[in-house]
Amino acid sequence: MPTPHQQVEAELTADALSLPETDLAPGWTDTRYLRVRGKGFAVFGATGEAHDALTLTFKLPISYEMVQDLPFVRQGSPWYRRNRWAIAHFGPDDDILAERDTLRGWLRQSYVAMAPQALIKLLPESGG
Repeated sequence: MPTPHQQVEAELTADALSLPETDLAPGWTDTRYLRVRGKGFAVFGATGEAHDALTLTFKLPISYEMVQDLPFVRQGSPWYRRNRWAIAHFGPDDDILAERDTLRGWLRQSYVAMAPQALIKLLPESGG
């Protein structure tokens, strides 16, 4: 039976793969890397992460400042901050299921930040 962390990762991965021209690739060490036309827009996992924990990294050009005070958001390196990549970490005792919709929104925002305009127009909400 999957942990809640594994369940949310599987759901977010399925959501991402339903977006135009996305794929899942191995990242660095123990990470999984979601890409749109070869450009990364989300990273799942962290080196040595336990099966009942999950770290997620998204590019958030719109809401980066707003999310910094959330208890599950971690401070990234200067490069992450400068480029507006947010890191969310959920440990074994954190209720990741309660944040599932937030993470879906972040996944979508990150995709739109990295996808070519032609693909963004294909999304249902874009009117394309």
